[in-house]
Amino acid sequence: MSVEKAGSTTGAARSDRLATLGRELACRPWAQRSTSESAEPIRVLLVDDHAIVRAGVRTMLATSAPDVIVVGEATGGVEAVSLAARLEPHVVVMDLEMPGGDGETATRELRALPNPPRVLILTMHEERERLLSLLDAGATGYLAKDATRSDLIDAIRVAASGDTCVRPSVARRLAAIDSGRPAHVGSGRAREAFDSLSEREQIVLRLTADGLNGPEIAQRLGISTKTVNTYKRRIQGKIGLENRAAYVRFALEAGLLEG
Repeated sequence: MSVEKAGSTTGAARSDRLATLGRELACRPWAQRSTSESAEPIRVLLVDDHAIVRAGVRTMLATSAPDVIVVGEATGGVEAVSLAARLEPHVVVMDLEMPGGDGETATRELRALPNPPRVLILTMHEERERLLSLLDAGATGYLAKDATRSDLIDAIRVAASGDTCVRPSVARRLAAIDSGRPAHVGSGRAREAFDSLSEREQIVLRLTADGLNGPEIAQRLGISTKTVNTYKRRIQGKIGLENRAAYVRFALEAGLLEG
């Protein structure tokens, strides 16, 4: 059975959306973009009502991220949407609370553009309710302003790739709070689905949810990438997991991700 399909109630859907934020889906070495690639630079729009914050981020990216270029700056959400429509950045790095249009409203409008950018929210606080509403608005990632330089650069690269980036500790705590159980305790339905898999399928599921890609799993297990893909097809056929995000949601629901 598909655990995702089975969670049709409002509470289950809410927990599932929180779990989607879960784990740092891309803030990991396997997801980092190589600066030696000849790919197009990541175009970034900075949005913050404090000029000193924008200047700090701009300088940091210029000195530490050669594959990232700042194409514009805005002081609020309204201006950000206008600039994004004209400049077409890949990623908008945006404050959450601003007098010139808040980040959540701007996120919805940015994602509605003909060529929508990915949106990475920077904030001073980790608020559970805001995380859920930001996810619903279409935000790609959520990072505290006290994050390290490397965390921010990785998050931008991850956002540009289309993956979700959220601190794993925040995501696990959110999933636990919303479901009313400790983060390491899985639902019976998810555990039953997990137990229906073979031992090797369970290992592949765990490794995928933990951030490893096909070749890395193959190397870890001493098998071919083709065999890894075969296991993933079997997992999809048995419990309906089709992509990495689904693996992470399932792993959180089943209590497979340790805190």
